[in-house]
Amino acid sequence: MVKTNAIGAAVIGTGFIGTVHAQALRRLGVDVVGLLGSSAERGARAAEAIGVAKAYEDLDALLNDPAVQVVHVTSPNQFHHSQVKAIMAAGRHVVCEKPLTMTSAESAELVDLAAASDLITAVNYNIRFYPLNQHARQMAADGDLGDIRLISGHYMQDWLLHDTDWNWRLEADKGGLLRAFGDIGTHWIDLTSFITGLKVTSVMAELSTFVKTRQRPVGPVETFSQERSAETVPATIETDDTALLLLRYDNGARGSVVISQVSPGRKNALQWQTDGSKSAAAWDSETPDHLWIGHRDQPNRILQRDASLMNARGAAAASLPGGHVEGFADSFFALFREIYGAVAAGKAPENPGYASFADGHYEMLVCDAVLRSAREGCWVDVAQ
Repeated sequence: MVKTNAIGAAVIGTGFIGTVHAQALRRLGVDVVGLLGSSAERGARAAEAIGVAKAYEDLDALLNDPAVQVVHVTSPNQFHHSQVKAIMAAGRHVVCEKPLTMTSAESAELVDLAAASDLITAVNYNIRFYPLNQHARQMAADGDLGDIRLISGHYMQDWLLHDTDWNWRLEADKGGLLRAFGDIGTHWIDLTSFITGLKVTSVMAELSTFVKTRQRPVGPVETFSQERSAETVPATIETDDTALLLLRYDNGARGSVVISQVSPGRKNALQWQTDGSKSAAAWDSETPDHLWIGHRDQPNRILQRDASLMNARGAAAASLPGGHVEGFADSFFALFREIYGAVAAGKAPENPGYASFADGHYEMLVCDAVLRSAREGCWVDVAQ
């Protein structure tokens, strides 16, 4: 275990995902010094609720706290660029939620700033750190799958199914022009690119908005909350409920993925399958401790997560014995363990397993191509 108890962190954002960050950091042994909310009052309430000693008045107060070495940005997407720039200018390491920014121009600027600094900079694509995804990454790198030919899957949720469901991500000025794809589709693209080592070179995309009018609460609503405001106003929705993509990869492989936030019964179902010339592999985030491995000339296998049965990369990401399921919160712990190991070492590893700002920028370039393809109805190359 990396010695992290001397490292102080602050979390910007007090909603669902900010709380997940704070809890994972505490499990790692990091001192969560304080929180910054959207208002001083919300920050104070959240700090009291999860037992953090301090709530900052504003970002300047946070950055003037000498106890903070790392800042986690879990605020709405519209604030990522300006907050990350300020954090880096103050000489603090930063972990930013995805997507990295609202536009590829903003993400390109952050890549340049990161390259010119000695800071640890990471994007929170935590799904990489389910142990069996790390195992699959080494399988692909070792040639166990052979030449990758086809990558397919979906990422489906139902939390925005009803017209009374509301979240800031629905608003383009807060979340970006892409919603379902920007929020969860980029997770799928990042994960499958990480596992296979391949990059998307061009896309054919269709975006759909099925719930065109929603009942917007007058007050704030937390992500995944079941609370409903008594007072609402109608709001026109222009961001995507679903995205359908055909994909071409840099080695000649092909792919397809369906993204949806309006699929009844699918709570958080990310599925991928990678088909190679030797074998195939498939994984489902709702049964994360099992990896399907497919063969032509021998029986298929189901690998249950167990460090003693996994390759070195997969075993290194595992924290619990086999049969003791590791889930969503555990993936944050494993991700932060690697990031804070780099902070403690004073430098990034040569080939980090966590997503860099360059990876986050790549996702923004894919988003650009998806938007243009959907508007023009044609294949669009991803900018290099």
